[in-house]
Amino acid sequence: MDDEASGQAVLPRTWRPRSVRWVAYGLALLIVATLAVLAAILPGSWGIMDRVLMVGLGLAIAAALHLLARPRLVATEEGVTVVNSIRTHVLSWAEVVDMRMPEGEPWPSADLSDGTTLAVMAIQSADGETARRGLEEFRALLHARGEGREPGRS
Repeated sequence: MDDEASGQAVLPRTWRPRSVRWVAYGLALLIVATLAVLAAILPGSWGIMDRVLMVGLGLAIAAALHLLARPRLVATEEGVTVVNSIRTHVLSWAEVVDMRMPEGEPWPSADLSDGTTLAVMAIQSADGETARRGLEEFRALLHARGEGREPGRS
């Protein structure tokens, strides 16, 4: 994934959480399969609507678990796309001042040029060394592209 000459990541580059994705999608599959089997083996006194709703409940839980596994961070030549559980943010490189993940935080925060911060759930501390490398790789890309200036600074 690195450019041999410069040591930088080749763009576009996408970061995603690993542990959370495996757990969320594994649980979703297990829950949907379990409720589908239960719906199939229920006694005859249970109606068709009961069975359909049981499978529907499993699918609704799977959809909620998908929201946990959805986050990603995409870096392209044009800018950065941060996809969190619910919202997606499209930013130019100049809008991002820095990204940091203090000790003990679950994911990094991007400091934006308008003075706000944005949680970046795509890199998660639960992934250990992979998260640290991902953060370093993104920060190297950010600094190479001339990160934005903090508000109030020239």
